[in-house]
Amino acid sequence: MKDQSCGYCMGGELLDAFGIPICELSVSTLILFREQSHPGRCIVAYKDHVSELTDISGEERDAFFADVARASRAIHAAFRPDKVNYGAYGDTGCHLHFHLVPKYRDEYEWGGVFEMNPGRVKLTEAEYAQMIEKIKAQL
Repeated sequence: MKDQSCGYCMGGELLDAFGIPICELSVSTLILFREQSHPGRCIVAYKDHVSELTDISGEERDAFFADVARASRAIHAAFRPDKVNYGAYGDTGCHLHFHLVPKYRDEYEWGGVFEMNPGRVKLTEAEYAQMIEKIKAQL
């Protein structure tokens, strides 16, 4: 099931506004978040347009969390954060997804909640490509 107004469902320009697809995982898509105040920040978006964890079966939920864990391991290996924060929101978009936000002790927002889209750090297309390759090498 897809929602025509959802970037996670439709990709293209809707997704390009905030993210770059990295790869398909077992039941989700791994996406590099364009705003990189937290180097390595990604999103794991479920394959179907559902709003809640309660909207999928236990088997699908387990597979989704396995994808989140796989992406987190890759982020840890590629960027060596001190901690990865996990955020599941979607009040307006209503598509099941998790933000994986690497946090670094000596940098921006350590010890607090991450901003959703602080707009501080945008990269060049070449820099995004390098980040994506770093993550893919660890998957």
